[in-house]
Amino acid sequence: MPADSLETLLDNPAMREAVSVVVERSKRGTEELRWRDVNDALSSGQWGRLIERGVLTDAAAGGFVLSDPDRIASKLQSRDPGVEGGSDDADSSWSRRDKFGALGVVVLFAGYWNAGVRNAVASIDNVVLGALAHSIPFYAVVIVLAAATGLYSTVMQDRLKDTELLERHQARMDDLKSRREAAKERGDDDALERIEAEQMEAMGDQWSVMKAQFKPMVWIMLVTIPAFLWMRWKVRGGHVAAGSAHVILPLVGRVGWQDAVFGPMPAWIVWYFLCSFAARQLCQKFLGIDPSGTARSDSESTTSS
Repeated sequence: MPADSLETLLDNPAMREAVSVVVERSKRGTEELRWRDVNDALSSGQWGRLIERGVLTDAAAGGFVLSDPDRIASKLQSRDPGVEGGSDDADSSWSRRDKFGALGVVVLFAGYWNAGVRNAVASIDNVVLGALAHSIPFYAVVIVLAAATGLYSTVMQDRLKDTELLERHQARMDDLKSRREAAKERGDDDALERIEAEQMEAMGDQWSVMKAQFKPMVWIMLVTIPAFLWMRWKVRGGHVAAGSAHVILPLVGRVGWQDAVFGPMPAWIVWYFLCSFAARQLCQKFLGIDPSGTARSDSESTTSS
């Protein structure tokens, strides 16, 4: 049985439980199993899938045995040493710190509508950023903030993104798609029914995938939102020095910070987004980080340079 086939099965909590049952009832592969031995714990679809995917193979006496007992038991145990299995939720679970971070993001988001929250955050930021704003022009302050938040965002995205979970989920969906197409071609209605049931189960894993994707954003927003609120407070509150009241934007020319540039978007937001986008691109290139979440090899980095 291919290793990726076993991994795909174990990614599904229901199938992982089914594998656990056959491992236990076959006494780790030392005894043969028949459908009647497990029909109280497995559905016929799960039993059929274990045979189809090579977890169970034909035995001499007419029953079935585990194809590779030691490897199957080892993989099952590695998912959760305590209970011979885990779940994608366990892999992508949020710690207490992550949850407090998410709560902090909710509070900071209120600053976009609540002046009290916005002014409180901006006044704290101004303790550090105020000195910088007095020493260099405001457009340069925005460049510095964009570079700092761009670097931070790139690193956090790379470190916290659960690439393995996303790849396993995508591999599972691709596997289901190819098996469904093959079953349609040969007109196997029973296999199609099993595959459709598996696809419904796979949809339940979307929540784990969404949590894995959102976790880096929590820690990124904890830094970027305060920076954004400070810039808004600085511009809309009239705290920008008179000599820095304008900026020259590409394709637009000289405009005031609050002038609308693209639709309702004022110049300061456009300038920050342009600088932030450029900073992220440079950070990804020089740190060798693939935006999809996988680090590039040294040879690829050298070639692209």
